[in-house]
Amino acid sequence: MTVLLALPFLCAFLVLLFARSGRNTLACLTALAPVAGLLLLATFLPAVLAHEVISLQQAWLPTLGLNFSLHLDGLSFLFALLILGVGLLVIVYARYYLGEHEDLPRFFASLLLFMGAMLGLVLAGNLLLMLMFWELTSLASFLLIGYWRHRDEARTGARMALAVTGGGGLALLAGIILIGQVVGSYELTDVLAAGDQLRAHALYPVMLVLVLLGVFTKSAQFPFHFWLPHAMAAPTPVSAYLHSATMVKAGVFLLARLYPALSGTDWWFYLVTFAGLATLLVGAITAVFQHDLKGLLAYSTVSHLGLITMLFGLGSDLAPVAAIFHIINHATFKASLFMAAGIIDHETGSRDMRRINGLWKYMPHTAVLAMVASSAMAGVPLLNGFLSKEMFFAETLHQQLLGSFSALIPGLATLAAVFSVAYSLRFIHDVFFNGEPVNLPKFPPHEPPRSMKIPVEILVFLCVLVGTFPAFSVSGLLASAAQASLGHALPEYSLGIWHGFNLPLLMSVIALLGGIALYSLRRPLYRWYDGLPDLNALETFGQTLKHAYTRTSRAMAVVQAVSLQRYLAVMLLALVLVVGWTLWPMTSLGGPVALTPVDPLTLIGLLAMALVALLTVLFHRERLRALVTLGLVGLIVSMLFARFSAPDLALTQLVVEVVTILLMLLVLNFMPATTPQESSSLRRLRDLCVAAAGGGLFAVLSYAVLTRPYDNSIARYYLDNSVPGGGGTNVVNVVLVDFRGFDTLGEISVLAITAIAILALLGGTKLPRPRTDRQGRLWTAAREYMMLRLLARLLLPLALLVSVFIFLRGHNEPGGGFIAGLVTSVALVLLHVSSGQQWVEQRLKLDYRKLAASGILVAGLTGLASLLFGYPLLTSAHGHVAIPLLGELELASAMLFDLGVYFAVVGGTLLILGQLGHLGYSAHLPEDK
Repeated sequence: MTVLLALPFLCAFLVLLFARSGRNTLACLTALAPVAGLLLLATFLPAVLAHEVISLQQAWLPTLGLNFSLHLDGLSFLFALLILGVGLLVIVYARYYLGEHEDLPRFFASLLLFMGAMLGLVLAGNLLLMLMFWELTSLASFLLIGYWRHRDEARTGARMALAVTGGGGLALLAGIILIGQVVGSYELTDVLAAGDQLRAHALYPVMLVLVLLGVFTKSAQFPFHFWLPHAMAAPTPVSAYLHSATMVKAGVFLLARLYPALSGTDWWFYLVTFAGLATLLVGAITAVFQHDLKGLLAYSTVSHLGLITMLFGLGSDLAPVAAIFHIINHATFKASLFMAAGIIDHETGSRDMRRINGLWKYMPHTAVLAMVASSAMAGVPLLNGFLSKEMFFAETLHQQLLGSFSALIPGLATLAAVFSVAYSLRFIHDVFFNGEPVNLPKFPPHEPPRSMKIPVEILVFLCVLVGTFPAFSVSGLLASAAQASLGHALPEYSLGIWHGFNLPLLMSVIALLGGIALYSLRRPLYRWYDGLPDLNALETFGQTLKHAYTRTSRAMAVVQAVSLQRYLAVMLLALVLVVGWTLWPMTSLGGPVALTPVDPLTLIGLLAMALVALLTVLFHRERLRALVTLGLVGLIVSMLFARFSAPDLALTQLVVEVVTILLMLLVLNFMPATTPQESSSLRRLRDLCVAAAGGGLFAVLSYAVLTRPYDNSIARYYLDNSVPGGGGTNVVNVVLVDFRGFDTLGEISVLAITAIAILALLGGTKLPRPRTDRQGRLWTAAREYMMLRLLARLLLPLALLVSVFIFLRGHNEPGGGFIAGLVTSVALVLLHVSSGQQWVEQRLKLDYRKLAASGILVAGLTGLASLLFGYPLLTSAHGHVAIPLLGELELASAMLFDLGVYFAVVGGTLLILGQLGHLGYSAHLPEDK
């Protein structure tokens, strides 16, 4: 299962790696993930049909309750099948839908990222792990919906989808934390087994509401349904994938997954049933009045999601069966309809149903496919939509939860079905008949390429197959998925296409006839609808965000937005108050441990550091002098680290100081040499008091810590287990690459992201640089300095050799990938400064972005490799290997992780400094010419 989950992410990397390939190659690389995934998934089919559960659990962060747990049963198998199967068809379709001028690598990589996130969500056996993938689906869908970023509607739709689903994700996070605290575990099996405990708890209503907020926002339930139609600004392949089989189904998947734990109460019935019923009606009624073809399909999707949600709320044992059956059917007919709509848009240049009339004459093959899928959506007999709607009608009749008003639910369900038939009939009649096309941008339209219709044909064939032979095609998989959702054995039911003359059949007939009658009266209904107040969800959402932003900006202006001084003052004062309040009850700040005696040399160093720090404050308006004194402070700090037996910290501090000074020198190149005095005497007195309070607080804390024993702290664990657990005598490096490897992976990721952000912010920027010094003397226009250039070229091989030495010895002696990367960066930056950016780039053809990305990838893959051997993520392995001529050598997998750190540090650092260097040169190009 781990390989199944990793496939989309690995293929996304391959797509980006071969980004310059043709679209056939990119499509094949993208399709590799779902094809291989389906083959792997097929190996689990016999066990799933036997109602077995395949699980995998690896400890990750056990103290937080987060484990890498995977859980494959009938329900997760079904959703994984939909994700991979529909995903494969969408990839084939997108190959022909998107033109060669599109950014195909970005599209396919984003699609695979979303596919992997959805697989992780449905396969997760831990609620916290599920939540991580839940949020990843929101981020990936944001990229896909906003793929055409040059369009305002795409950017707005993406932001709206992210804001709504992200807000629901926060509510879901709170609900999951409460569930985990009540149950005592976040493992899915434990939570599902604790249903009685959860329902009996006093916080059950709170937990349920929070979880349902996540579900309703993700699955576009009323009143959160407004984001889904605006997400139609995405390319049609995205709509066919996200809004038929995957993203919007994530919410109903969570309903099905947590059904045994949270259902069976009045709270569940009223919240889930009526939210679903309202969504069913609002979506169906609104869909009839849409003129945009994808708008009609979007609101019909909202309606069908409401139908599924409503079924889960009814509470009968067969309702989940009907809901899951309709999930399957909706995925097939809705994905095919979206693809057909994309073909129509692709060949006519329009989606306005008032213009795209009479297409039967021009696109008969596409018309037949779309009409069959529309009929399935309407619930026409012998198609799959008819069967699940029949089951839906039957379940609405069997509930008696509203007493004498129970008949209201089947009545409203029939009304929604009437509108469903009406908008399905409109899709067929207005698009393929109803006269001739009107002012089409592309005329005459014609059939698309043959291969573009294959995915639609497959999906339409499934609609007919399931509708005609349901027991043969889906009965086993449906029973396995429904039993996994229900939590116990299923009652008897039949998937036959004929159940005799009964009330559900009568409701279907009423829906079909009523839909035809409603469509025939569409023109007066359109006039009535046009007279209603215009409720623009997009405008309302924008105004709400603007209002929230204004209020937040005003609140933040009080704290930090006015000036950096105020922000720092508030932060320091808050820290002093909070920590001081905590320390106040202590009877004694000092502990039993005596302070280390201070020898004269150390005292001189401390006094020198204090003096230089004071000079930095005094010279802070003279930027160059302040930078020199600040560098001296860093140098003395590194000497203090060395004095107190912390050579790793000393090396790191020293190299970081050099890199920081170079960075600041490049920045100061574009700033005035001095700053005027703007603070009043009173403000300077305030700053002095705040600084004294902050310094005094840290002095007190340092004294309290240094006078207390550390034997019971985690430091003792690191010292005792560095060699046996990590295979290295350098405790600092073992902590970085083994014990706290996850932190290090996050830190190098932040470094790379920061570098890319700086590249994006400063790209193309040209800043003027002062041409004279403060006395009016001209600066030299020379780009190269002979002595510095010769020195830098002589030092480069030596520095690289030193960095390799520091890297190789890091596991047992002071050093490691981080320090080695900084040493390499300093040497290369010195070469850039002395010889010029252009000279270096012509000879050293390194893409620093790829170097930083490869570092993160190497470190991440090293961590993932441990999972293949049954160990937690980022577990290090070490041992001794006998090599001829060299003897016995110690090898540790942590060295590969450290190599990733090295690449990330070099790539990220040089990306930042190099961009600043380009900034300077670009400002002088006109002058140098």
